[in-house]
Amino acid sequence: MEKEQTQRVLTDPFGRRIEYVRLSVTDQCDLRCFYCMPKGFNDYQEPGNWLTFDEIERVMRAFSELGTRRVRITGGEPLIRKNLPRLASQLHRIPGISDLSLSTNATRLNRQSQALKDAGISRMNVSLDTLNPERFKDITGGKLEKVLSGLMAAKEAGFKPVKINMVLMRGINDDEIEGMVEFCIEHDFTLRFIETMPMGNTGRSASKQYIDLGQVRKRLEKSYSLIDSTMPGGGPARYVKIGGTDLRIGFITPISQHFCETCNRVRLSAEGTLYMCLGQSHSYQLRPLLRNGATDEELKEAICQAIAMKPERHEFIEKPQQSIRFMSVTGG
Repeated sequence: MEKEQTQRVLTDPFGRRIEYVRLSVTDQCDLRCFYCMPKGFNDYQEPGNWLTFDEIERVMRAFSELGTRRVRITGGEPLIRKNLPRLASQLHRIPGISDLSLSTNATRLNRQSQALKDAGISRMNVSLDTLNPERFKDITGGKLEKVLSGLMAAKEAGFKPVKINMVLMRGINDDEIEGMVEFCIEHDFTLRFIETMPMGNTGRSASKQYIDLGQVRKRLEKSYSLIDSTMPGGGPARYVKIGGTDLRIGFITPISQHFCETCNRVRLSAEGTLYMCLGQSHSYQLRPLLRNGATDEELKEAICQAIAMKPERHEFIEKPQQSIRFMSVTGG
């Protein structure tokens, strides 16, 4: 009688199980958030360097066979990538992938929400730092009305939860905290506050406006009853529920309370580079393997080798010059 084969599970050198991949499908974006991308930046990867949909499916299938269960499609702005619902459908059909989600700035969501929902994406995160049109233009260079239209289309298509990601910056949008809370209560969105991170020169510049989210929680406690809570998902947010409402608020604190000890994720860039940590340089290029005839077993072995390089933690505070990549290149 044949011995039953035991499935390999991705575990890094510190005992953390890696079951979550953030998949960038493009490094391009139609907004220019000043903390993410330098003004006038256009040094994008050529589309020919991007992994094809079939190559992406092959990598995600390998991850799935190694125990990965969550995939988040991101960018840059993922909706720039043509025929994205087709890729979502391919990923949704992979056995073992039980959670397929999307991160977007929502500027193009109005036209694609239903197709993405039909393709198997169940929930999404939308970047939105302000509800003030002039301020939105200052921060991103874009139009707030497009994002709001996309958000309402997502709501109508039945995405739940829709999570609003708000990067808080002192003197820029910290006067909108309560307003964003009320907006999310009104529309049944989840709200997540995020601390600025020193990613590249742009991120280091924005970190001058850094706000410790512990202070934000204390501020909210003066106006709302906060009840410790949880939400399904593979991310690092710590949640509270606003008493008397259905609103959950998440706090993502990479600086004040880093969550490296529970990190369960890696990032795959659009051109096939696997990044093990936002704040470190460890990476592994998968594209050469994919285009030079590697077998599925060789691909899985390469992924295991990459995970073995995952560091214990980022060093944003100790070595702020260490991370020189833009977030749009690494993947959100």
